[in-house]
Amino acid sequence: MDGSAGETLDKASAENFPVAPFFLPAAWRDDLMAVYGFARLVDDAGDGDLADPAGAARLLGVAERPPVTPSAQSGPPGPAEVAFRLALLDGLERDLDRVFETALRPGAAETPRHPLMRGLVPLVDRHALTPEPFRRLIEANRVDQTTARYAGYQDLIGYCTLSADPVGRLVLAIAGVATPERIELSDAVCSGLQVVEHIQDVAEDLARGRIYLPAEDLARFGVTEADLAAPAAGPAVRELIAHEVDRARTLLDRGAPLVGTVRGRLRLLLAGFTAGGYAALAAVEDAGYDVLAQQTKPDKRRLAVRAAAIFAKGR
Repeated sequence: MDGSAGETLDKASAENFPVAPFFLPAAWRDDLMAVYGFARLVDDAGDGDLADPAGAARLLGVAERPPVTPSAQSGPPGPAEVAFRLALLDGLERDLDRVFETALRPGAAETPRHPLMRGLVPLVDRHALTPEPFRRLIEANRVDQTTARYAGYQDLIGYCTLSADPVGRLVLAIAGVATPERIELSDAVCSGLQVVEHIQDVAEDLARGRIYLPAEDLARFGVTEADLAAPAAGPAVRELIAHEVDRARTLLDRGAPLVGTVRGRLRLLLAGFTAGGYAALAAVEDAGYDVLAQQTKPDKRRLAVRAAAIFAKGR
């Protein structure tokens, strides 16, 4: 695996939840890291955060060259950068096609070009995965290139069905426990985790030209975009964030019973995912709902305690 792929996987340690913890069987850890590597690669391509965008373009056969200015820049990307990101995402989707062709016809199809995409082939073959959840993650990043504001909460949840829910569905498929009931609960947890991330990243997202907090909520609490650009949150912003925290917690509460539907190590993994969301919300509360002065991060001890409680109760 090349250095840029390794850098992508190294970002797992910065997530709110354990991506592939030590207590899982080695095969599960490898599969989960392969899914994480794909999701992180696609997100980095969509956000302009690739360590080597020119190298990725060459690998994927993308004709467009990176703009002269760095890919990762403050403020919304210009038209040339947007075109380049979309071309990279198209290239990744073509490489995804190679993943499934290689899994179906080993030795007869063109192998995926990107090392992180090649890592998907064994798990696609082993678990008979379908392309849909992977395509949804790519589509979410296409949406990010054209949509920078969300009118209402349901619009944001619609985005989460592309950007977050597919990951939970892949975890269930890898574990061999996907059922309609579990998928519904998983979707609630994953959407909740995505909303949590949007709450934590208000300042970072605004620097990229995006606001994921629903416009109707900003209007309700009298918050302007200028208020979100301030070095610290004023009273109105804090009230807005408290409202979004309640919404995220409601989603986590709705999906948490998923933990009680499984047993063993998978139960512990799902408890860790869910606890990561709750711990992140607790960190926001501890900061007085000021997510502008600094990016809040969950306390690891609190996360572990919450995970143990969710594991024991099954929710």
